[in-house]
Amino acid sequence: MDEVEIASVGQFQTLVRYNNPVLVVKHPDKKGAPLTELEMKRPQTAGALLDTKKETEEILNSILPPRCWEEDGQLWQQSVSSTPATRQDVINLQEMLDTRLQQTQARETGICPVRRELYSQCFDEIIRQVTINCSERGLLLLRIRDEIAMSMEAYETLYCSSVAFGMRKALQAHEEKEMLRDRVKTLEQDKEALEEIIADMKMKQEQAERRNAELRASEEKKFTEEITFLKKTNAQLKAQLEGITAPKK
Repeated sequence: MDEVEIASVGQFQTLVRYNNPVLVVKHPDKKGAPLTELEMKRPQTAGALLDTKKETEEILNSILPPRCWEEDGQLWQQSVSSTPATRQDVINLQEMLDTRLQQTQARETGICPVRRELYSQCFDEIIRQVTINCSERGLLLLRIRDEIAMSMEAYETLYCSSVAFGMRKALQAHEEKEMLRDRVKTLEQDKEALEEIIADMKMKQEQAERRNAELRASEEKKFTEEITFLKKTNAQLKAQLEGITAPKK
């Protein structure tokens, strides 16, 4: 029976105190099968309980619903214990919590689903213990537990959305960075092409200025020679004219 209880809990036993598993249905495919001895005792035992205990059990079942599982064609059910807790039970609960935290290697700080699950089970066990002594106080703790769980879900949703937003922004920044790198590379290529054009134009400018200077010097030399020739010719003509116009003796 212990093996069934451990298997129904999961990877490790829960900190919540449960009653022994009860066989609910044996071979459910056979209709009209006779009830087992344990099934016949359950309603008789439940009928003998006091009204206050029945009410407490109903509240406990509403807070921590019974667990059901099927094994080898048999349906088992396990409900939380309605036995009041003693001071030693609380001490044992604390020791079990510390032991489970060490066994599961739960993180002491930061986000840790394992540590959160263990503390959630511990809180459920405390609610169970308080509810047995005072159902109103237990229901109030239930509201607190649900509010904490709802807040945690909201924080998880906000965290996931912020992480997704951060990843989108990181990808967007990476894409923009790559685009800027390509843009810089293109601009550098354009710059190099423009620098080559400028260098070529400067070279052509120097060549044109050199040709213009040579042409100007040639034109000035030619102009000077023409002036000199014209002055010489003018002087000769002037001398001839004076010789012609001079009176004869």
